[in-house]
Amino acid sequence: MTDLLATIYPWTKSLHVIAVITWMAGIFYLPRLYVYHAERGQAPGEPGDSFTVMEHKLLRYIMNPSMLAVWIFGLALVFTPGIVDWTMVWPWTKAAAVLAMTWYHHWLALRRKEFARGDNSRSGRTYRMMNEVPTLLLLVIVFSVIVKF
Repeated sequence: MTDLLATIYPWTKSLHVIAVITWMAGIFYLPRLYVYHAERGQAPGEPGDSFTVMEHKLLRYIMNPSMLAVWIFGLALVFTPGIVDWTMVWPWTKAAAVLAMTWYHHWLALRRKEFARGDNSRSGRTYRMMNEVPTLLLLVIVFSVIVKF
């Protein structure tokens, strides 16, 4: 199995990067939709109904599959011989940041359900501030992998 992982390493890494890009696109866009939904779409009807549909489709058809692919290809990279040296700090900081990003993804999913029920109690400002979280996590992930601190 490890021979296979080593053989397909360039493909695994490529698919992992593609999945990260699509996941991050959704992670950055969904809170922006929440800002608009919280500020302009709280009344029944339009534009709130359109926001609800967009949020649902973004999360279900782009973000969820992308997050799953990130985890699958990321774990395949972890198990590829010679890729990760667990005696260094960087894999641990990356792992912690990826777990935090996954938590954030699920936090966003819970907020989507609140909007769908008409139960949102958070302001657009809250979503603007929370939209900074993935940026900070992305910095930790990229610097961990590239600089290997």
